[in-house]
Amino acid sequence: ADGYYQYQMAECVYSTSDYRDMVYLLSASFNKDVFIQFNSTVGKYVGFTEFGVMNAERLNKDQAQLQALKAQVDTFCRTNAQNSDSAVRDKT
Repeated sequence: ADGYYQYQMAECVYSTSDYRDMVYLLSASFNKDVFIQFNSTVGKYVGFTEFGVMNAERLNKDQAQLQALKAQVDTFCRTNAQNSDSAVRDKT
């Protein structure tokens, strides 16, 4: 049970059926505490700890990466949401 636990999680959050409020979140956690998160609505990384703030400042300098992450709303989120939502809606 001793050791460290680090993970990264990508989420697509939305509440409307036309997906106009969809947000892509990419979070990195260490020992269950989120230390940095990319939010497609904000358009940049935000740090929640001293380590996260330091990394957010570094990562936010790469405009190409930020643009690619913002595009995940369309390429990753919307596509998967449409596929899974239609599978559920067609069954009702």
